[in-house]
Amino acid sequence: MSDLHYTVGVIGLGLIGGSMALDLKRRGFAREVLGVEQDPVAAEAAKTIGLVDEVVPYEDCINRADIIVVAVPVGAAVKMVPDILNHFGEEEKIVIDVCSTKSQICHATQYHPRRAQFVSTHPMAGTEYSGPWAAQPGLFDGRACIFANSEESSPKALKTIEELYAVLNMRPIYMNADQHDVHTAYVSHISHVTSFALALTVLDKEKDEKHIFDLASGGFSSTVRLAKSNADMWVPILSQNHDNILHVMDTYINKMQQFRDAIATYDEAKIRELIQEANRIKKILR
Repeated sequence: MSDLHYTVGVIGLGLIGGSMALDLKRRGFAREVLGVEQDPVAAEAAKTIGLVDEVVPYEDCINRADIIVVAVPVGAAVKMVPDILNHFGEEEKIVIDVCSTKSQICHATQYHPRRAQFVSTHPMAGTEYSGPWAAQPGLFDGRACIFANSEESSPKALKTIEELYAVLNMRPIYMNADQHDVHTAYVSHISHVTSFALALTVLDKEKDEKHIFDLASGGFSSTVRLAKSNADMWVPILSQNHDNILHVMDTYINKMQQFRDAIATYDEAKIRELIQEANRIKKILR
């Protein structure tokens, strides 16, 4: 493995994988970027757009790349990362994942003889769009990247991947995989569930009242934006993290019930109290 420039293989050339490929090459971390993409239309688009230097078969990518980025839905990644580790010999290759849940993938690799060559990460960035067409430069700038169970990775592998994310201008945060899944249930996963539910609510109403979307303003658009997210990505996330998400949903439903009760009884003091309590978020999110 070169000390200066790496051959990086990206499996899954969607928003995250494609954006990583783009910046790792442009910013000089990768001398060559190989891509693996099952969808032939997406594969051709990735080549045309210039996300990767070459689209190659899965095993060719593993054989040729120094660093392999697994950027597929987490249900597939849980099986793929151990398989990639099975292909590793004595060479100092590294595989990373970029999935939104960590517990299952860390559990699946915990006792693998090549576990030290795996670094589990979650770059906290993204949009509601998917596919190679969604990839964009600078997507990760200034965002946080979670390193899960980093003590199970070799110091050299960890240092290399820390350098990779430093090139992407991300700040590292280290935490236990289970802790990660609890936190993401609160800050990411419930936001998507809420957005999906709101979109379904409005779509049901729109069957009768055709002017709802004509009246939709920026507030509605920003709230329901996440409902455009890809089901192939979110179904396995919600399935794998279901215990944490259900706990957060129960709390959310309780808060919705408090609002409903206050509104139903014209309790303006309670409504004000709930809104002002929610306003405390301004001290955290600016």
